[in-house]
Amino acid sequence: MAYDTVRLPFPAMGMASANSGWRLRARRSRNFALRAGALSGAARRELLIHGTAGSATILGRKISSPSFGRPFGGPGPQPRRGEPGHVFWVRVQIDGALPYETRVRQRTREEDLEWMQPGDVVACRVDPGDRDRLVLYIPDADEATRVSIAKILADGRRADATVLAAAPVAADYAGHDDPVLRLDLELRAWDEPRPWRVRLIQPVPLAAIGLVDLGQHLEVAFFTVDHGESVAVDWAASLGEE
Repeated sequence: MAYDTVRLPFPAMGMASANSGWRLRARRSRNFALRAGALSGAARRELLIHGTAGSATILGRKISSPSFGRPFGGPGPQPRRGEPGHVFWVRVQIDGALPYETRVRQRTREEDLEWMQPGDVVACRVDPGDRDRLVLYIPDADEATRVSIAKILADGRRADATVLAAAPVAADYAGHDDPVLRLDLELRAWDEPRPWRVRLIQPVPLAAIGLVDLGQHLEVAFFTVDHGESVAVDWAASLGEE
């Protein structure tokens, strides 16, 4: 998975600035929503074969209109005709290009939705001539770039995280009540010799907004020392609810 290099010093961002960013993105999203549309089954299959490979961070999702002409037609088991479609707001990363945000409307198998929560990363294929035409899919085990937040929290090791910066990445939460933020954190774990820095894109509970100010401490779970691919914030523990 491609990763944005974290350059220090990080700029301090108060939540007043973050709120301004959410409002700006909300205005943009109202215009952007008009461009979202569902691809036909044939178009999806064509993209899966000839599209540019990339990864997409789920920023939000909502159930869409059931008026889909044909099932997904992608790799692996197919969605059943009665399964609803969804609109996903995603942040797309392709090698050699800057990340960008767009929306994808497609039918998705119910069992795949567990792996397509806000903050999860899935695979995608993008039309080289139109970057807003893309297909999302769950990667095979050998190409998976991130495990789900729930699994990290359940099975991961524990660390203390210091907030270095926080910035909004989504204003229209697509049915999700919590804002999605990009968090720059410095982690320390008792069984690691030195601290390391990560960047996450994850939903932040409204009750925990005050915990992402500069210098605040969060409890996180992780599997290995990386740039954030296997890190998740334990908001319940950070709020003292556990």
